[in-house]
Amino acid sequence: MDRRNFLKGTAAAGALTVGLKALPARAAMDPFVKMDAMAQAALVAKGEVSSLELVDAAIARIEALNPKVNAVVSTRFDKARELASSGEIPGGPFTGVPYLIKDLSELEGEPHTLGSRLFENQIASVDNGSVQRAKAAGLVILGKTNTPEFGLLGTTESELLGPAKNPWDLTKHTGGSSGGAAAAVASGMVPFAHASDGGGSIRIPASVCGLVGLKPSRGRSFVAKDERKMPGDIGVRLAVSRSVRDTAQALNMAECKEGEGDLTPVGFVEGPSTRRLKIAMTTENYRGVDADADVKAAIEASAKLCADMGHEIVEAKPIVNPQEFLDNFLGIWASSPAYLVDNAWIIGLTQFRFISADYALEPWTHGLAKFFNDKEAANPGVVERAIAYFDKVSRDYDAYFQAIDVELTPVLRTAPIDLGVQSPDVEFETLFDRVTDYVSYTPQHNVAGLPAVSLPLFTGKGGLPVGSQFAARRGDERTLLELAYELEQARPWGNRWAPNSAANL
Repeated sequence: MDRRNFLKGTAAAGALTVGLKALPARAAMDPFVKMDAMAQAALVAKGEVSSLELVDAAIARIEALNPKVNAVVSTRFDKARELASSGEIPGGPFTGVPYLIKDLSELEGEPHTLGSRLFENQIASVDNGSVQRAKAAGLVILGKTNTPEFGLLGTTESELLGPAKNPWDLTKHTGGSSGGAAAAVASGMVPFAHASDGGGSIRIPASVCGLVGLKPSRGRSFVAKDERKMPGDIGVRLAVSRSVRDTAQALNMAECKEGEGDLTPVGFVEGPSTRRLKIAMTTENYRGVDADADVKAAIEASAKLCADMGHEIVEAKPIVNPQEFLDNFLGIWASSPAYLVDNAWIIGLTQFRFISADYALEPWTHGLAKFFNDKEAANPGVVERAIAYFDKVSRDYDAYFQAIDVELTPVLRTAPIDLGVQSPDVEFETLFDRVTDYVSYTPQHNVAGLPAVSLPLFTGKGGLPVGSQFAARRGDERTLLELAYELEQARPWGNRWAPNSAANL
């Protein structure tokens, strides 16, 4: 099929998607909207469309939708068009496909604000490891996505960048800290987007925006030699997507290759397995509090779906001590804000700015810094004790997974919350209680270094997405992806589109 005939209609395009229907007539001029990244890459590889056509279509969608959802906070459209038309895109699994980078990662020559006024004028001088891998895979980067200040909240509502809004309901949050990425993908701007996760920041946005969000194992994602890691090595990077195969290929793109890490590379997982699994299910968070009715119903329905496919479901209970876990996780989480508050004026001078910490940093960041400093003053060695505790939790989960293959839990305790409920200017003690209640199923996997994935299997009231979270032992992303493929086939989500998306323009 030549390009002209391809672009006349959407029948051929529909055949290349993952079980998706043809586009409505209003979207006929952009037949790429409902295609995943691998389908788009296949068209470029066959010569049926050009990368420039994909890029121009994605730019048009961003320009149409971003005023509604505030997903994209900086753009490089001219550079993207230049690369797309140059014939010099590297050959890879995603050659020619448009992509977005989260504004916590360095993209050379582009703003690198980390969602903070402290860095509002910063321009990155290098590409970080995940950007290097994205470029090598042939992705064409269009810009950067919204994030909360330093990725410290499970909602994306920074004072610098403004709130990202959920395409399913513009009064709801997008999750965080990869909320801009999730809003961009859920609205159809791009088929998938870069994301990162230090306590749930891939899985939470995936859950509330109806996407696939895989947090890789500790040590799985490639990190450049000169990059700083999060204390406790709890942060990892990958993507949010609309299809399991895009996530599987993203892992193949981003993972450490042979000799780069301590895990055996997964490679590209192509489909489901016939292996039947033992899946432990709980709807209680690590504090022993049960999920709200909507969320609990979604997880129980996911368990039934797995059982109907022949998997064994057993009941489980959280295995960490609630207060011990919270104290140690937050000890690590708050250590970076403490450093930033103490050094804000020095950091400002590196950008030739005289700036006060009170202006430069949000109230939530200041509150976390005080939390850490008070703990350190009362009992020095907070970070060292937390890292030792993380090692213990890792061993406990190793033992836990000796008896099971996969754990099934909620991603969040309640349905998606309203914007403003967890914004960074809420009084610290109130916000602290809200955050630690809401985000209480995901940090365990960061502490233990486990892979975990949120899948958009069911919805709650008003049709809002409710993610189901599946976790496995460290290094076993293959089992999660094979199960995800099976669940995607059993209960397809590809036809579900948010009201505020390109599919409904």
